[in-house]
Amino acid sequence: MEKGLKSSFTDRLVRAAKLDIHLYEEVEADKQAMSQALAVVVLSNIAAGIGSIKGAWMSTLLMGTIFGLVSWFVWAYLTYLIGTRLLPEPQTRASYGQLLRTIGFSSSPGLIRLLGIVPVLRWIVFLGSSLWMLVAMVIAVRQALDYKSTFRAVAVCFIGWLIQGAIFAVLFALMAKPA
Repeated sequence: MEKGLKSSFTDRLVRAAKLDIHLYEEVEADKQAMSQALAVVVLSNIAAGIGSIKGAWMSTLLMGTIFGLVSWFVWAYLTYLIGTRLLPEPQTRASYGQLLRTIGFSSSPGLIRLLGIVPVLRWIVFLGSSLWMLVAMVIAVRQALDYKSTFRAVAVCFIGWLIQGAIFAVLFALMAKPA
């Protein structure tokens, strides 16, 4: 049996956080890993919610997790479109599902945001985990899109981040307007 098929969820979480390029190739190819990728995104957002507990934490936790899931779907789709249509390399072959899986696992460093529950550590934990997740996402995108260029993967992530930010800014502005 292939090593990738034997990998436990915990093993995959650790390997994703260690920025193991083989893990990202493994989950790219494993269509059964979608539920694990979803679990990583949910757990990462729950960790962020707990790590930033203030006041009405249950509703914040729920809304943050929902927002995190929507963000994952949107960013993966934007990454798919940008990476396969706007900035592909000759060997680029990818599906939306492959990007969902790899980007989902790139959220694994976000589990340390749980440590933000210690107020003195909060800002450093959140900053550090955000940077770590960004690096993991670049690796995930590079592997899923079969890029030889890390710079191209950075460009795809950055463009997707800008577009997603604009989309969410418009949506939040529309939701904030009184009827």
